Amino acid sequence: MAELVTDLLQDRARELGGGEALRFKRDGRWLSHSWEDYRDLTLRAARAMLAHGLEAGRGVSIMGFNRPEWFFSNLGAIAAGGRPTGVYTNLTPDQVAYIADHSSSQVAVVENREYLEKFLAVRGDLPGLETLALWDGEVTAEEAEAGVLTWRDFMAAGEEDEALQARLDERIAAQQPDDVCELIYTSGTTGPPKGVMLSHRNLAWTATTVGEGFDLGPGHRVISYLPLSHSAEQMVSLYIPLVRGMTTCFAESLELMADNLKEVRPHVFFGVPRVWEKMQAAIQQAGQANPPLKKKIAAWARGVGLAAGYAEQGRGSKPLLYPLAKTLVFDKVRQRIGLDEALICATGAAPMAQDTADFFLSLGIPVLNFYGLSETSAPATQSVPGHYRTGRAGVPLPGTDVVLADDGEVLIRGPHVFKGYHRDPEATAEVMDDEGFFLSGDVGRIDDEGFLQITDRKKELIITSGGKNIAPQVLENEFKRIPAVEHAVVVGDGRKYLAALFTLEPEAARVAAEEAGSPETEPAALAACPVFRAWMERRVEEVNEGLARYETMKTFHILPEAFTVEGGELTPTMKLKRRVINEKYAEEIESLYPG
Repeated sequence: MAELVTDLLQDRARELGGGEALRFKRDGRWLSHSWEDYRDLTLRAARAMLAHGLEAGRGVSIMGFNRPEWFFSNLGAIAAGGRPTGVYTNLTPDQVAYIADHSSSQVAVVENREYLEKFLAVRGDLPGLETLALWDGEVTAEEAEAGVLTWRDFMAAGEEDEALQARLDERIAAQQPDDVCELIYTSGTTGPPKGVMLSHRNLAWTATTVGEGFDLGPGHRVISYLPLSHSAEQMVSLYIPLVRGMTTCFAESLELMADNLKEVRPHVFFGVPRVWEKMQAAIQQAGQANPPLKKKIAAWARGVGLAAGYAEQGRGSKPLLYPLAKTLVFDKVRQRIGLDEALICATGAAPMAQDTADFFLSLGIPVLNFYGLSETSAPATQSVPGHYRTGRAGVPLPGTDVVLADDGEVLIRGPHVFKGYHRDPEATAEVMDDEGFFLSGDVGRIDDEGFLQITDRKKELIITSGGKNIAPQVLENEFKRIPAVEHAVVVGDGRKYLAALFTLEPEAARVAAEEAGSPETEPAALAACPVFRAWMERRVEEVNEGLARYETMKTFHILPEAFTVEGGELTPTMKLKRRVINEKYAEEIESLYPG
């Protein structure tokens, strides 16, 4: 097994040569790079970075949507001895400055002028940032004098040159498996983002180990569309394909993702729970337009599919009519959404609601769960075809340990565990114990078959005034099953009872409003509509009936606007920032506890 990231690319280029490595769309046409192209352009980017003075160990900030240049920049920086750092495209200039400064970035690579402006706005705060390269567009003479280059001119400095190649060879030869080669910045749910230091061994070992669990290789496609600043997307669309020789296909944008999915028809599709929830809503909405007979057939087929899905997990026998249901319904749905060739459908980064997991299982699409963190190079547990459990996060990766502390915290040890937090030994010491276990901060349980289930974040547990410990995330997933709800936030720490804040998903809320008999159609108006409020009260009570009394929502408040990254309620990876929400909506929360 190759232990250096650079060796992975060299090995695939030697092995697969002209085979398709990367597929991307330009001007309405799908184009591709071979494995040899992939290697050559990556090494050219590495030489360009050296030509522009990149020092070993210095950062390279990358800001842009998923595309081949992202990969060339990332792997080129690693080959040159730098530390690539993905920067979320929705960050503010001040947040961009924090990451570029904290990572000691000497080079920044950006997709377009919008992102370039974010760096230029804080350039005075970044004296160590010497070169900016722009993938798309031209630069002004003034910008060029300030070290801004087009991607074309930047790469021109990396043309093959004997002396420059010798310097690159030296940098590559000096690298060791346990050297830090990449920084992944955390979402910052509880404070400033921390730079997770990942080594060559972390990335190569994890990609190899996870890849061995699946029968995938050359000719199999994966679609890349989630932020590459996130460790999970990097592992799924960059590192595992690099090990297995798969083709990575890049979506054009999030807006065109649904269309691209149908064009690419991937063999592997990874989506965070929110992606699957949106897909579920779209399928259900389309189903509402079907005539009564089609609706009855679909309902029957879904019942058969759900029974078959659980039968595959050792719970009962597979219904005899499953092939008929598959032909009549499942195959057509999969083709309509672009998953008809998918061999692996997976999720991670947050727990998936049981309702969503069961929905896709009922359509013959088992969604395999993975659990992990940036600190574990993305996956710490995995599910594979033939060995998965709906609602469980999988079993530990081979060669690793996942155990529970006395308080239920998930502890993880293995070759995938990170090297520590960049420039923060104190924070590193807080999450690593004397036996080499990483303290995840997540609370979970492990069933008799060894499958992990995450129940909540340790620091997010709510303790009511009656002393009951409540895992809010579990309850929030239950209330997100209400069709109109986009986000649910459970509150009640130190209070007599629990309550909730809800935001509405616009399209689903319009459908719900029609069902409720409300004349309103927009979330802001629905939040104040008594008719819609009454409908929501009935839906909340239906969920409450399945909960323990101390877990029920006694009341709730519908917020007129959605949670956003820009508004501060969500991290760049769409996780709730509870502290911000509690502060921002303190008045609304207080109104839920009169007297």
